[in-house]
Amino acid sequence: MKKLSWSLLSLPLLIAGCGGGNAEEGASEEVTLGEDAEDATELTFWTFADVHIGIYESALERWNEENPDNQITLKAEVYPYDQMHNNLLMSLQSGSGAPDIVDIEINRFPDYLQGEIQFESMTEHVEPELENFVESRFDIYGANGEYYGLPSHVGATVMYYNEEIMEEAGVDIDSIETWDDYVEAGEQVTANTDAVMTTFETEDVFVYWSMISQQDSDFIDEDGNLTLDNEVNVETLEFIRDMIHEREIAQVAPGGMHHAEEYYGFMNEGGAASVMMPMWYMSRFMDYMEDLDGKIQIRPLPMWEEGGNRSAGMGGTGTVVTNQTENAELATAFLAEAKLSEEGNIALWQDLGFDPPRHDVWDDPAMMEAEEYFDFFHDDIFDILVEIRDEVNPVNITSDTPSVNNELTTNIFNELFRSNDMTVEESLDRAIEMIESGQTEEQMEEEE
Repeated sequence: MKKLSWSLLSLPLLIAGCGGGNAEEGASEEVTLGEDAEDATELTFWTFADVHIGIYESALERWNEENPDNQITLKAEVYPYDQMHNNLLMSLQSGSGAPDIVDIEINRFPDYLQGEIQFESMTEHVEPELENFVESRFDIYGANGEYYGLPSHVGATVMYYNEEIMEEAGVDIDSIETWDDYVEAGEQVTANTDAVMTTFETEDVFVYWSMISQQDSDFIDEDGNLTLDNEVNVETLEFIRDMIHEREIAQVAPGGMHHAEEYYGFMNEGGAASVMMPMWYMSRFMDYMEDLDGKIQIRPLPMWEEGGNRSAGMGGTGTVVTNQTENAELATAFLAEAKLSEEGNIALWQDLGFDPPRHDVWDDPAMMEAEEYFDFFHDDIFDILVEIRDEVNPVNITSDTPSVNNELTTNIFNELFRSNDMTVEESLDRAIEMIESGQTEEQMEEEE
């Protein structure tokens, strides 16, 4: 991965939907790219993830080289997650103070699609290129037949196997095709090694969400109806709980999530034989689990049934141009160069380690230049993406999504994964009541 030429990457790495780092709470940092450009138009850019700025360094170099009479400088500012999204919402509501270009995390995107949408349409740039992309990643950031946000990655969820543990257990990872096969392999792992087969998060939703998305389900349907307690979702929770409490081949991730320091140490020491996470999680192995170098193999997710989906798209950031820009044509064209062009998508991989949503670059020889990823994992990373590119469902994000995620991580996962005292139906019924009432658990208990 290319080393960026500013100090923002020294900021503490916190959690972001795209796998980037956030600025510390209460802090903001800024950097100006293209300062040496002559007679340049300055565009402003806000993000909550400092690493996202990397994609614009190479994009700006390309733009200014190809457009000598239309130069750009980019003033990029990094804010804490909540501060940035809240400031953006207030700026749009007040009609002033918004940047030209801004990152919006996937779970917050619906907040900005209420009422009159205050983003410039990117449709004229997206539609001519759409067939070259994993289209489901654009649907998330669209409304009323228009595309507003450009994705930062596919976020294709895969299974990461510790091949050393799997071989010790006597399991060929390529024999695992279905979730039943996966459970059988897990029983061999626990019987023949000191590891568990996998871990489940209680403080994040990626794993469970991926498992139901594979089955064409979601927390919320296309019409905005809450479907948290549908048959697929209930059976999947019961399947996970059975793996933890009955078969004892899985456990809750140390620290409650796959981004916790406790989990990194556990996994680095061979605590689990596999973990399912999006492709962008590769960088976590390389940064925090260095002892696993050369031991991790990536494979598609097991299918729920023959011919079923073997992946799901998780996490994401949609980048938009706000309607407060004074240079709409320039800003939209530059954003398209950064995130829709072949060069921009290759840079997403080379500079950031993200699986680019433009699938026609996956077999480009330039993709092999990020040698550290292929050395750590294996050479056919993008062969796997080609296999599963049509098996990535869009997820439905609405204004209820934050409440659903909060209920899952605050109550449901803890009630069902850490304990075995409550039924799935009881836990979901209580959660739905709270989501629909807009109340917290404490408020409901006070009323009772």
